[in-house]
Amino acid sequence: MPSKTSPFNLDACARPSILSLEPYRCARDDYQDNGTNVLLDANENAHGPGLAIKPDQLDDILRSLNRYPDNDQIELKSLFVRLRQPSPPTDSTIPPLTPANLFTGVGSDEAIINLIECFCVPGHERILVCPPTYGVYSVAAATRDVSVVTVPLDSKDFSLRPAAINAKLSEDPTIKLVFVCSPGNPTSTKIDKEAVRQVLNHPTWNGVVVVDEAYIDFAEDVQKSSMATEVTTRPNLVVTQTLSKAFGLAGIRLGVAFASEPITRLLNNLKAPYNVSSLTSAVARAALQPDSLAVMSKHRQQIIEDRAYLLQEMPQVRGVGRIRGNNDANFVLVEMLDRPNGKPCNEVALKVYERMAGQRGIVVRFRGKELGCEGCLRITVGTRHECEGFLRELGAVLEQLHATNGASNGHVDEEKKEKQANDVLA
Repeated sequence: MPSKTSPFNLDACARPSILSLEPYRCARDDYQDNGTNVLLDANENAHGPGLAIKPDQLDDILRSLNRYPDNDQIELKSLFVRLRQPSPPTDSTIPPLTPANLFTGVGSDEAIINLIECFCVPGHERILVCPPTYGVYSVAAATRDVSVVTVPLDSKDFSLRPAAINAKLSEDPTIKLVFVCSPGNPTSTKIDKEAVRQVLNHPTWNGVVVVDEAYIDFAEDVQKSSMATEVTTRPNLVVTQTLSKAFGLAGIRLGVAFASEPITRLLNNLKAPYNVSSLTSAVARAALQPDSLAVMSKHRQQIIEDRAYLLQEMPQVRGVGRIRGNNDANFVLVEMLDRPNGKPCNEVALKVYERMAGQRGIVVRFRGKELGCEGCLRITVGTRHECEGFLRELGAVLEQLHATNGASNGHVDEEKKEKQANDVLA
């Protein structure tokens, strides 16, 4: 047994920034897929994997598990190039994407983490984010002793403010990365590419712009909306994407980063060996074949149609306020009001979230503590049946709350409860 006088002291030994971290909370910490819950909280694809895969393909995959996977994933990268490179090219003057322009990792989160490690000196350099936005950028920075600078999105329409970003970059040369989420989470708003280009064209800033396109496949005209093909002409642009959303493959944790060859070389040098498993790679390659892409496209179209259904029906529910954002993703951001025709209210939104999950088995996401999102819930677009059930139960819960003055519960821990609900990532 260790001596009672052991010199080991965890508080003195571990990094202070790690000791002070709050536990990372994600979607399945509170509510699991137990066969009865309706999960409209994590922007997953309710229609299932976008796969057309045959049983014998699964047998081939399983038989190879005694071998390490391809460390470079050239075949998988080639399929991503085929997916995102217009054919024929829309501009012959732009060099086409090649596998050398890609990094593959454990979700797009691995690319985000590696970019921070590549470009930011701990305790000295910074990243810039544009709230309200995806929380992982700040979490990944905090765990690496990298501080965060914010330039909020425009409060009216969640658009990017390139002039304000460029002013901040001119003022603070320690900012090395700018993260832009497009379409945004939780805003569901696609960012104007020209606004991103204004930041890329900053005359003196030496840094990298990262455009997170996790939801790009739900935007109108994907090829024109994505900036992936521009990485061959812009040395400081990185575009991240994932198979978790439109492709319905959140469980395989596969993401990619498109970038110039010098940047992808750094990311590949930094990654762990064999970071993409054989199973993940095989399923991802199958998902990028024509038959599977047809399945994905069908599911995506169903989601877009059901998104339109939610957008049409939600304003008819008494106590529902404005639908925020441009609705370019597979979720909607909507206000809960303190009373019919009242004002956005976090207390009501939190109670709706709690009662829908705890009493009705329908799980959504509270986002009321995000900048500019007072009283907001984020609702993933599920199947039509799930959307109909959600609307029915939402109306009933709001009616109950408003009948009992639901906006005033007298709890001194209201602020704590709101923060806890809002801190769930994804």
